[in-house]
Amino acid sequence: MTTIPLEKPAAALVAVQLPGVSDAEHEASLAELARLTTTLGYEVVATVSQRRPSLSRTTVLGRGKLEELARLTDGTGVVPSPAPPKKDKARLRREAALAEQEEENAASDADADADAESESESEPTGGTRILSARKPTLLVVDHELTPNQIHNLEQATDADVLDRTGIIVEIFFRHAQSREARLQVEIARLHYATPRLRKTGTVGDRQRGGGVGGRGAGETALELDRRKVRDRIAELRRELEGIEHEADERRALRKGEPRVALVGYTNAGKSSLMRALTESDVLVADQLFATLDTTVRALQPETRPRILISDTVGFIKKLPHDLVASFRSTLDEAREASLLLYVNDAAEPTFRAQLAVTREVLAEIGATGVPSRIVLNKIDRLSEATRAALAREFPDALLLSARDPSDVARLRQTIIDFFEAAMTEHEMLVPYAKQQFLAEVRASTRVVSETYEPEGTRMRVLAESATLARLTSALARS
Repeated sequence: MTTIPLEKPAAALVAVQLPGVSDAEHEASLAELARLTTTLGYEVVATVSQRRPSLSRTTVLGRGKLEELARLTDGTGVVPSPAPPKKDKARLRREAALAEQEEENAASDADADADAESESESEPTGGTRILSARKPTLLVVDHELTPNQIHNLEQATDADVLDRTGIIVEIFFRHAQSREARLQVEIARLHYATPRLRKTGTVGDRQRGGGVGGRGAGETALELDRRKVRDRIAELRRELEGIEHEADERRALRKGEPRVALVGYTNAGKSSLMRALTESDVLVADQLFATLDTTVRALQPETRPRILISDTVGFIKKLPHDLVASFRSTLDEAREASLLLYVNDAAEPTFRAQLAVTREVLAEIGATGVPSRIVLNKIDRLSEATRAALAREFPDALLLSARDPSDVARLRQTIIDFFEAAMTEHEMLVPYAKQQFLAEVRASTRVVSETYEPEGTRMRVLAESATLARLTSALARS
């Protein structure tokens, strides 16, 4: 029986090219937004972009572009005026106080529309691209929008609207697998949704004081919804604290072991390198944010002392702050690592900007002091001339392909050499009465020599100073 594949829902991309953003940067951002949209399960059927000095405070785009967008979605292109609610004196006073500001905003938007119209004559033909005759049911906007902008766009186009933050949050929500990741993403999702809750009742929609779980005296339906969200976030945070405590304990047990964290932009190839270095079965997928959980495995073939490799969540431009905050415990693996490998997709023209994003996020979590190396991955997709140019531009970087076993072996040796450079040689005597201690020494150090004397086992070992101090102290206490 032949299975007919289901048609993906259609989406259109919307973006404003602001002053200071080059054509190349604008196109790269749109290409990334297209990948995000595809990752969410949509087919991109159109792209609408416009040069403007600023986003329209009401509808993002200028009037002309908004009407053009509405024609794609069978919308009206007009934001209908809301039915006037019953006004009390307090509301009238507030509206009077805001009237002057609204007039200034309207004048500012009118000026921006005029500027955009004047620039549209020289605007490239790529300002609007139609890729399919299908009608988009979702608009994905390459900016962070206010609730009012989202609502107005939906009214004018008769399509659902997601901004850049919204689509990233939704992808995280779909890809989260572990309980910890699901809790973290749900908290971020609720933080994103709270200011966007729509008012379902009117000013007069009041209830008498309810009992347990009911509305308080004078509480509107909107206020009740927001209170429920706050309560849910508090509940999730309490559950997450317990899981994070367990994760902290696991990290504490690994504290004495050499640790390498793979960090970098999403889809740069971190998981592919993780699988190659550790011979593990971690998920590898050509999609954005395939990995949301930190995975820790030992470097293979295993060394003495054992070196741990961790694969972390990928970064992206304009990564929502709530997601950074939610995954702070996961990113502790990066902050507490002995070595950071900044993994970059060297075949991506904008990888330099992506590297800058990675550094910004790591600075935000306090990981800038950790020793690091730059890894330029996927060089198998580059010409010899491009590789040579990159080697000159990044003389200390490792150029490799995660698919090439010889490149992976070279990276493995680089990791080992890094830790051996910090090791010192030490001699210790383990009395025969404390022979159970030998296993810990062999697991935590590289044993150079081992001889048996009347007093016990004499060992010459290589290890980091902190490890030697820990072992010496433990031997004295045992």
